Amino acid sequence: MSTVTLVGTRLAESGTEFVYEGEADGCAGCPYRSQCLNLSRGTKYRVTAVRENAQTLECAMHDGGVRAVEVEPVTVAANVTSKGAYAGSKTSLPGPCPYVECPSHEYCEPDGLEFDEEYRIRDILGEPPHEVCHLDRSLELVELEGEE
Repeated sequence: MSTVTLVGTRLAESGTEFVYEGEADGCAGCPYRSQCLNLSRGTKYRVTAVRENAQTLECAMHDGGVRAVEVEPVTVAANVTSKGAYAGSKTSLPGPCPYVECPSHEYCEPDGLEFDEEYRIRDILGEPPHEVCHLDRSLELVELEGEE
């Protein structure tokens, strides 16, 4: 289900994805706070629609102002421990990885997910893009459900 929120005009395009990081210092005293700060912190969202005829509002954080859009939480591709990984099960990320040059790094430390949280596996995508895990982990590439 879509949520209406305000985002910077540079993000206000259908298909744009972002991780909501919560309130910034410049938000204090803003008359639009309740319309902007209505998402779940740390969750990855996709803009599904830009509201037609919505005006651009001034914003202390976005130099081009903000616009009304509809967003939905998105699924996130991630590497998880292979053992017990099946669609519908819950899992957590195996932990941080210092090998930033690895082709799987973006899946081992995906945007919008926390290491100490559990997530439901929506689908198994298959083998991770790396040939060898330098931390000797047995991993499976999965699609994790976004927050509702």
